Amino acid sequence: MTPRRILIILTLILSGEMIFIIPFVLVRVFRPTLMTVFDINNFELGTAFSVYGIVALCSYFFGGMIADRYPIHRLIGISLIATGLGGFVLATIPPLNQIIYVYAYWGMTTILLFWAAMIKGTRLWGGEGEQGRAFGLLEGGRGTVAALIGTIGVTIFSYALPSNMSSDITELSVAFQKVIWVASCAVILVGIAAWLVLRSTQSKDIKMHKSLSLSSIMPVIKMPTVYLQGVIIVCAYVGYKITDNLSLYASDVLNYSDVASAQVGTLSLWMRPVAAITAGVLADRFSGIRMTMISFGFIVIGASLFATGILTNQLIILFFIVLLTTSLGIYGLRGLYFAIMQEGKVPVAFTGTAVGLMSVLGYTPDIFMGPINGYLLDRSPGLLGHQHVFMILVLFSVIGMIATYYFKKYADRIDEDVVEL
Repeated sequence: MTPRRILIILTLILSGEMIFIIPFVLVRVFRPTLMTVFDINNFELGTAFSVYGIVALCSYFFGGMIADRYPIHRLIGISLIATGLGGFVLATIPPLNQIIYVYAYWGMTTILLFWAAMIKGTRLWGGEGEQGRAFGLLEGGRGTVAALIGTIGVTIFSYALPSNMSSDITELSVAFQKVIWVASCAVILVGIAAWLVLRSTQSKDIKMHKSLSLSSIMPVIKMPTVYLQGVIIVCAYVGYKITDNLSLYASDVLNYSDVASAQVGTLSLWMRPVAAITAGVLADRFSGIRMTMISFGFIVIGASLFATGILTNQLIILFFIVLLTTSLGIYGLRGLYFAIMQEGKVPVAFTGTAVGLMSVLGYTPDIFMGPINGYLLDRSPGLLGHQHVFMILVLFSVIGMIATYYFKKYADRIDEDVVEL
């Protein structure tokens, strides 16, 4: 692997996670603290996520076509810089209505110009024979970045507090503001770096479409595997959204402090690189579809144990075993669900458009999971609310296994000549 090739994938990895650090990773790691500092409940936070999801849903499809038309480095660079600027607003600790506006803004900046461009850049990097490796490295690398940022954030947060006692709202606010400021500046710097490094990412033999008509993309629109892949992403993404609750579970059920709860969330993040890279490598050797089915199976087992309510501080070792097992399944899928695009025989030149279609369906949990999650947790505080949330995860994981089965059946029937555009 050449130094230039290494630099490109590292830039895609760093860009791919840094853009979501402020809207999602900080929330995942610091959820109890964030709700205290901003004086909001689970449902209100879920509403902000839902608004983000609505804007993002409108952005996915058009963003896919934009990625097939314009250079990747410009799209990714602009998106990162714009997202970082939104972090400066959040650092002022605004009221709820302004938080919702910021999340709506992020729904555009993190998706419209960014998402399909990043996926297309990764697929081009992997070529025909290393899609599992490419997307495994992308997701595993993103997981490493998220875990490092989470660890750094927890460190900054703990040192910014006079002690581990988090009862003083003023101390909490000042400490959390420092975390947001550092993250926002880092996102902007990565955006500048991405603009410079990814200039040569677009492969010369891949046609840049200056105009895209409905008729030109119709063969992709008609592919059943595109929609089944979207269902697989929906089910996998529900699991990813529920990882936002892990630090809250530690706080509500295990009675951990703010810092200790954040450490539990960070531990789960560290499983992401291990699971994604391993799943990607195994996908190239065996089958991405097979590894997808196995990953859903891991989630069904782990989420079912969470749903029983037995994972309390009386069975703390079992809690951590199940936490790691469930995280393996969730993050393994993160490294797989775009890698199987090659097995679904989607034309490379229309990767952006296909990603847009899949994502319109696949990321709908950004709309519905926040409010559902918040409603269940607020209606039944403590262990019972978390049990209900994990029951939902079991259901979606079973649906994901069924969708994977049918994806394999349809993929085997596709004649590659039919989708040569």
